[in-house]
Amino acid sequence: MDILLLVKAAIMGVVEGLTEFLPISSTGHLILAGALLGFDDEKAKVFDIAIQTGAIFAVILVYWQKIRDTVRALPTERQAQRFALNVLIAFVPAVLLGLLLGKAIKAHLFTPAVVASAFIVGGLIILWVERRPQSEARIHDVDAMTPWDALKVGLVQCLAMIPGTSRSGATIIGGMMLGLSRRAATDFSFYLAIPTLIGAGAYSLYKDRALLSLQDLPMFIVGLVFSFLSAWMCVRWLLRYISTHNFVPFAWYRIAFGLIVLGTSWTGWVAWKA
Repeated sequence: MDILLLVKAAIMGVVEGLTEFLPISSTGHLILAGALLGFDDEKAKVFDIAIQTGAIFAVILVYWQKIRDTVRALPTERQAQRFALNVLIAFVPAVLLGLLLGKAIKAHLFTPAVVASAFIVGGLIILWVERRPQSEARIHDVDAMTPWDALKVGLVQCLAMIPGTSRSGATIIGGMMLGLSRRAATDFSFYLAIPTLIGAGAYSLYKDRALLSLQDLPMFIVGLVFSFLSAWMCVRWLLRYISTHNFVPFAWYRIAFGLIVLGTSWTGWVAWKA
């Protein structure tokens, strides 16, 4: 295996881990990083999706106590059953919509105008949501969510199928718009990421398995490891950050990055294709 290729895999893993759980869209960052590194062929696209699993392992580690306690209590405790059901309910809309519209979205929405617009509009929405006082939140803990709350967050997650939107951004900011506190929305976004990203990674590997061989295994392992490590640091940092800060800096970052997306498109630096 080419050492340079492993270095590229490590860099892409770091980019994935640092951007997956922040409301800034990992997809746009991976596209630009891949273009800069010359790591943007069809196999690289499978790699980008597959290494999300490494980032998810970081979430599982950070939330291990809650996950373990929930699994143990599932047979007997109503609260654990409701929490698991809420995650499942929120997960289903993205699965159904992805299967129905996934190809059409890749064919028609993966353009610089759409990606840049999603970045900029998302930033403006964050600025608007953060102007509302947190005292308006009615749900301060994920255990207080109802199945209806979970379904609404799951429907909002579907917006992340638009390139540049950000799954974390859609679920966190959408959750806050629906009445969740900043911490509750962030926690539920992370829990919902577990089945969503593992499912997406497994499906992508299965669907495009003809592109892969055993020789690619070291590259995927390196990407997964670096994705895990960077995501673990990022998730821990974000949970500390939101205890005393809001998401406004991320909003301005999104707006600036949207302009960068347009710039790379106009100069021909990045080939924006599905």
